Formats: sequence, structure tokens, C-alpha cells
Amino acid sequence: MRISRVRILVFILLIAVALIPFRHRIRSILYRDTFTVAERLEQYEDQAKQRLLPLFQKVKVEYPPAWMGIVAIKDKKQLEVWVASENGDRVLLRDYPILASSGGAGPKLREGDYQVPEGVYKVEALNPNSMYHLSLRVNYPNKYDRQKAKDENRTNLGGDIMIHGNQVSIGCLAMGDEAIEEIFVMAANIWPSHIPIVISPVDFRKDETVQEGGTTVSWIPSLYQTIQETLEEYK
Repeated sequence: MRISRVRILVFILLIAVALIPFRHRIRSILYRDTFTVAERLEQYEDQAKQRLLPLFQKVKVEYPPAWMGIVAIKDKKQLEVWVASENGDRVLLRDYPILASSGGAGPKLREGDYQVPEGVYKVEALNPNSMYHLSLRVNYPNKYDRQKAKDENRTNLGGDIMIHGNQVSIGCLAMGDEAIEEIFVMAANIWPSHIPIVISPVDFRKDETVQEGGTTVSWIPSLYQTIQETLEEYK
């Protein structure tokens, strides 16, 4: 009996040690409804601000910014954060590597297609209790997506598209924890003001073209024209 108890205790100890690297994830699952945006801001802003201040000083913009915008380029796996200067001009603060995403060129059409959406969106909500550290919710499907789906009798468009931490993702943009802390605290200082998001298959500002082989629907040229025109505001 004593030997059996010792084995059980050793087994429990080994499990506990093995779970140490995942303690933050476990905590977020168990307690993910316990934090407010303000509490997360208080928790992460000081360290994020220390990393961000040199960037703000370089572009001569006060922290926190009065406005921010996000541009994601799918094929480059790059996410840009733009801020507004005192005279209202948009300036690039920095770009971040997208550590994980899924799908290829083309818009998201239905739930389960693993596509990252393409279009002109906005931050719909901030999630301080994400299972992937922190996240910004993209307002997919937007009015345009819903209208195209209606025209084509498509249903089950999917949703829950996030810009979040960690390094794994299906249909979302995973930025890593440190990067999402910086993006989240900037957004939290502005929220609930409008935070636009442009998600593009390629960087149309550089006259890049979309390679064939991705999702194809008849209205893609119109969508890409809208994205290209919107990207002209981020130059």
C-alpha cells in the first residue's frame, strides 16, 4: 500500500513539473473570464510602453496615439501598425511578423475554409481573456461579406476572426505574446474609437499582383480594387 501511494505521489509530481511550461495557458483557460480590458492594460502597459516609446519618438508621435490603423499583408506574413501624427498624417510605427495564419490568397467564404479574410474591416472588440493571451476581434463578416454571401446564397460564413497572441492559428493572425501585448495596449488606450484594419493578399502599394491558384469568385477584382484604394491611405 505504501509503495502504491509513493508511486501515485511521484506520478502527480511528474505531471505537475511537465505542466509548468503551460501554466499561463492553463490559467487563461481556468480564469479567462476574470480580467477586464483596464486590468490587462494595467498589467501589460508599462513593459509594452518601454518597448514602444523609442518607436514613437522616432516617428515624433506622442504615446499613446490618438489614432491607430492596422494593415496585414497575407503573402508577406506582415502586420503594420500605423499611428497619426499631430497634424493628422498617418505614419508607420512598425511592422510585426505574423507568426502563424492559414489559407492562401482570396477572401474567406465559409466556416471551416481556413481562410484569413480579405477586405476593409475594423476592430470589433478587445478580448482581455483570450485563450491565446490577448486578442483583437475583427468584424468579419462585415456588411460587404454578408451581401456577397446573400447574392450567392451562401450561409455559415464563419466568424471569430482574431489578431491574437501565441504562435498557432486557423483563420486568424497569430502575432506572438509580446507583439500582441503592444498592439493590445495601444488599442486599449484608443478603444472604443474606430480602429480600421485592412487585410490584403499582397502589397498592392508596390504594384504586386495576386498569383493564380487561390480562392476565385467573380467579385474578387472589385474587392481588390477597394483594398488597393484603401491602402493608398497607408503610404
